[in-house]
Amino acid sequence: MYTQEQKKFRARDEMQVLEEIRRAGERLIVQRVFLADGDALVLPTRRLLSILEAIRQHLPDVERVSSYCLPRNLRKKSVEELRELADAGLKMAYVGCESGDDEVLARVNKGETFESSLSALDKLGQAGISRSVMILNGLGGTVLSEQHADNSARLMNAAQPEFLSTLVVSFPQGEVRFRQGFADFQPLNQQQLFVEVERLLLGLQLRDTVFRSDHASNYLVLKGSLGADKTHLLAQVREAIERPQQAGLRQEWQRGL
Repeated sequence: MYTQEQKKFRARDEMQVLEEIRRAGERLIVQRVFLADGDALVLPTRRLLSILEAIRQHLPDVERVSSYCLPRNLRKKSVEELRELADAGLKMAYVGCESGDDEVLARVNKGETFESSLSALDKLGQAGISRSVMILNGLGGTVLSEQHADNSARLMNAAQPEFLSTLVVSFPQGEVRFRQGFADFQPLNQQQLFVEVERLLLGLQLRDTVFRSDHASNYLVLKGSLGADKTHLLAQVREAIERPQQAGLRQEWQRGL
């Protein structure tokens, strides 16, 4: 979520976190907790269980605890450990896969591959933790757009996540900096972004996944269930491609970036 220059990740003192949970329980009624604001699953399982137990004890109305999750941070965690976390209250992990294409992932220095992402998603699924996956529309630029869409669909088909969303790629540190690792990157224009989403949707063979494309970065808002609403979603995308003036697209000022 942050570059190292913006914000460096560090684990906070355990006793401080537990005390803050206790104090929150004295003043607040909370139903959902997000373990902010980096990837909490990098922490040892013992420490996560301690935090989840504190939430259960001091915030008894909590119905769901969730966290970000980088696939590589699950390499040393077994399905059994993740199942312990699920039983203790961790119900959802937000997984920023960004792409299912190995070349795209290498170009943007993601530190992941198709296989590492799939392994993490499978572990979470086997443990009973819901997976909310994010794919970045436009991450491959014009050069790698098709394989980015095709292999992202392939990854989702293999994993069958409970939730899937697409966001449009942006450059918080500037496009020049991004190109240092992706020299021939050429950004997609608005219509090309829609064509890529269409290709992604065509490739998806999902049985019961909630699909959202409603982040502030998206020009076209899409909401539905895949596969039940696939035909309807494709029709919306095709209207945006062929008749953008009639598609109710967000204007640049509405995107809030």
